[in-house]
Amino acid sequence: MLTIGCHLSTTKGYRAMGETALSIGANTFAFFTRNPRGGKAKDLDMDDVAALRDLMAQNDFGPLVAHAPYTYNPCSAKERAREFALEAMAEDLRRMEALPGNYYNFHPGSHVGQGVEIGIDFIVKQLNTVLTPDMTVDTLCQMMFEGQQTTVLLETMAGKGTEVGRSFEELSRIIEGVAARRPELSDKLGVCLDTCHVNDAGYDIIHDLDGVLDEFDRVV
Repeated sequence: MLTIGCHLSTTKGYRAMGETALSIGANTFAFFTRNPRGGKAKDLDMDDVAALRDLMAQNDFGPLVAHAPYTYNPCSAKERAREFALEAMAEDLRRMEALPGNYYNFHPGSHVGQGVEIGIDFIVKQLNTVLTPDMTVDTLCQMMFEGQQTTVLLETMAGKGTEVGRSFEELSRIIEGVAARRPELSDKLGVCLDTCHVNDAGYDIIHDLDGVLDEFDRVV
């Protein structure tokens, strides 16, 4: 069965997103963890989150995709910007414990002239700091949803400016960098293949989609 959906707003709550998805024939959806421009996340209504989990279970939903704000830059030249990205991602992942078994997607960031090597190293350091082998610190959640942990996704980027992740090789180097330092985190990372970004980055998905996917499988 095809798992398909769209991006939905959290304005009316979590269960409301699930109901909207069902109303358009979707069985998954994406949502921002907080305002896409950053800032403080709204407090979770745990009853509302539980209601969404029930609705998903009753209607055979696939995994959801929670999207981090665009303002995160783990490889910024500014230390405070890197610290903010780390703090906010750690908070987002704690909040994702309420929706176990889903995806957390983020843009790797921009190296802002420092070079790809330094950018990748900063991203690897952040992931090695923020990820844990079980991806849950809440004992109750761990008992209720054992084995259903969050997978963090690196999004493919278009390569505008100094974006990191413009090629499959760059994403592979981030994943390999994390695994080299902490092998136990190898299965906590994945890739969100954004077809618009991939096309803008120069991969010919219009005329050679199979070839691009074969290259992705080979490299990543």
